[in-house]
Amino acid sequence: MTIEEKIKAASEMICKAARIVVFTGAGVSTESGIPDFRSPGGLWDRFDPDDFTIQKFLRSAKTRRKQWRILIEGGAFAEAQPNRAHLAVAELEKIGKLRCVITQNIDNLHQKAGNAPEKVYELHGNMRWLRCLSCGERISVPDMLMKTALKEMEGFPFCEQCRGLMKPDVIFFGEALPEETLRDATYEASNCDLMLVIGSSLVVYPAAFMPRYAKDVGARLVIINKEETPYDSEADILLQGAAGEVMTRILAEVKNQIGFRP
Repeated sequence: MTIEEKIKAASEMICKAARIVVFTGAGVSTESGIPDFRSPGGLWDRFDPDDFTIQKFLRSAKTRRKQWRILIEGGAFAEAQPNRAHLAVAELEKIGKLRCVITQNIDNLHQKAGNAPEKVYELHGNMRWLRCLSCGERISVPDMLMKTALKEMEGFPFCEQCRGLMKPDVIFFGEALPEETLRDATYEASNCDLMLVIGSSLVVYPAAFMPRYAKDVGARLVIINKEETPYDSEADILLQGAAGEVMTRILAEVKNQIGFRP
């Protein structure tokens, strides 16, 4: 099949499906200027992954200071903006062709693009938020910076409610995925009739089980990724290319097929 034929076929699947789940990985966010953690120039090129274990975070103030510096210097991804792939996924929701998004990304860009927060399942958390390890209080990084001077943080902010230690609301090495989010995402993947995988290498587990859950219930599978994935042989449609370009073309074809008018 040519790329045009694949795009038309994927669009027809979207038009016919009733329960569409989108699963996204780092390949979506790289187009917004956020490096893949594992790629050249990514986080693991610049920092030791050992500094992102939950054990070291809990016992080492030096590690917490280093993480806070990364968080502030990165602006909690405040400067990053949604790209064409994010906007296309949000548009699928607006035209009634999306049940939910399951994402490995921690950058908040699906919500920024317009997806309803309650329809975005963040398996690895969200870098824009901090959570108290004692009482569970959650606060955004910008709000924390407005309330607390850096010199008062003693290496990392403490909870205003209970003085407990605040931690970036993302999954560190050694931590389990959030139980409720994982359960809900698994349910959605196991009850969809079409899954679009966009920009994921599908090698990080347990997140990469999601396409397996979909295939196990007979759902169609479309994979959009620049590189090969372990699920390529199981995909009904495989599109190797940039997420933004491919999704923009698919969305345009979907709107054409359903006769959508703004």
